[in-house]
Amino acid sequence: MNEETRALLRTLAERYETADFSDGDPIQFLRGAGSGPNLETTGFVAAALSFGSRSQFLGKIAQIVNWADGDVHGWVLSGAYAERFSPDDDSSFYRLFSHAKMRVFLDRLRDILQRHGSLGEFLKSKGARTGPAAVDAICEAFGGMAAPIVPKNSVSACKRICMFLRWMARDGSPVDYGPWSGWLDRKTLVIPLDVHVARQARRLGLVGGSGASMRVAREVTARLAEVFPDDPLKGDFALYGLGIDQSPDAPDPAK
Repeated sequence: MNEETRALLRTLAERYETADFSDGDPIQFLRGAGSGPNLETTGFVAAALSFGSRSQFLGKIAQIVNWADGDVHGWVLSGAYAERFSPDDDSSFYRLFSHAKMRVFLDRLRDILQRHGSLGEFLKSKGARTGPAAVDAICEAFGGMAAPIVPKNSVSACKRICMFLRWMARDGSPVDYGPWSGWLDRKTLVIPLDVHVARQARRLGLVGGSGASMRVAREVTARLAEVFPDDPLKGDFALYGLGIDQSPDAPDPAK
């Protein structure tokens, strides 16, 4: 990676990792979630639903937060969601996520919370103290039963899980909350990769090929670690920013 690209990534990361970033982003729902288990559970549900059209999925997340009166953890733990999601209702709640599939997702999440008290305690019980191990543990816990809300395995990029882990593990950020920073090492996190972020990574020559698999996500993360060795996912904000930045200084990877 040349110094021009390094400098661009640093500039864009500083420009876009600001408190304003959370406006219009699903992380906004953590603002009123307090701390502890409700922060974790609200974040997990919000991340799981962050698929497709932003304007649409933000409305669905808001609907759940409203149903729960802001206490998503208590709503799941008590089983109150059963009033909204029937196991026999195959109609769509949001795109590919049917009411019945949401019920499976929330039933499994409730079981984890009943057994461990919180998602963080669940991951610690599994010894999942790195980003990849945490992704694997979450996928395995849902056992494919709640796919595609939770991916069946970590062959895919698992963007929404990786985004949730970024929220939980990165400390010292004006965007991310970092309640797990004491035990989940942010240096091990994997970038939340989708086709848009992958496109920007290829534009900068950080990765070759196409697609948005976990293999590609880890390759992009390794390149970002060359610029941000203590906090590779700071580069997530840079690649996001590159997609909307109109700066003429953006390098052409073909040169």
